[in-house]
Amino acid sequence: MGSNAKTGSAAKIRMESFDDLFGGSAAQENGIEQIINAPLAELHTFKDHPFRVEDDEKMEETTESIRQHGVLVPGIARPRAGGGYEIIAGHRRKRGSELAGKTGMPVIVRNYTDDEATIIMVDSNIQRENILPSEKARAYKMKYEAMKHQGKKSGRNTLDEVGEAAGENAKKVQRYIWLSRLSDELLEMVDTKKLGFSQGVDISFLTEEAQQWVWAVIKEKNCNISMAQSVKIKEYGKSGELTFAMVDMILAEEKPKERKVTLKADKISRYFAEDCSSEEIEDIIIRLLDEWSATNGRKNQ
Repeated sequence: MGSNAKTGSAAKIRMESFDDLFGGSAAQENGIEQIINAPLAELHTFKDHPFRVEDDEKMEETTESIRQHGVLVPGIARPRAGGGYEIIAGHRRKRGSELAGKTGMPVIVRNYTDDEATIIMVDSNIQRENILPSEKARAYKMKYEAMKHQGKKSGRNTLDEVGEAAGENAKKVQRYIWLSRLSDELLEMVDTKKLGFSQGVDISFLTEEAQQWVWAVIKEKNCNISMAQSVKIKEYGKSGELTFAMVDMILAEEKPKERKVTLKADKISRYFAEDCSSEEIEDIIIRLLDEWSATNGRKNQ
């Protein structure tokens, strides 16, 4: 039920977005608007575009569709200060057009502000399948900053709005924004599952220098980081006691033998909201156990 509600919400938002983009009095308030067949050479990538455009199987399908039918839904762009146009939505369509041998593609040109363009760029991509953690982290950060520039106050409501197009709650969005503080090298490790999402969030609280220590030790030892290790590294980082030698020592600690426990959904579902993902549920359970263990340990002292 939770999944269907989430999908329905996302579909509603998507429809509303397209209504706004392709017609209606609200759309006209954004300034000059025109649909043109822009030369591909004049369409430039959005600054700091967080989503990758890969020549993968999906791109082959897009290319074949464009080759046969052309670009059916125009992209969205705005005039660029240096000439040509900056793509807001349509980076994959542009690449597909290039591979299909086209010289141009239809785009709607509007004079969006930086913040308006950023929000549309994120929302038009965030519902795609198989988005990497690094893409979502950078995209949510960009949208959050744009909304703050528009006068939105920091807080849960703004975070909920940031994740609304993807059906994600404030807590999840906040964790992705924290994750965006990781170095490129560590973010890539999260993408390739060499570093767990929750562990990456813990490491994101370290300084840039300390993050480089963690990355160097992982590369040297070819090791994974457990939740217990990432929490320990985070705490030492917060107290200012963390050193390279300490990171090396913590990651050299022998990890306990992994045990797998399966909890039936009907036994725990009443404790979690319907839109909680399996990853969020696992993270909450582990953190509650950590708190219980710490409290229980103090009582026994």
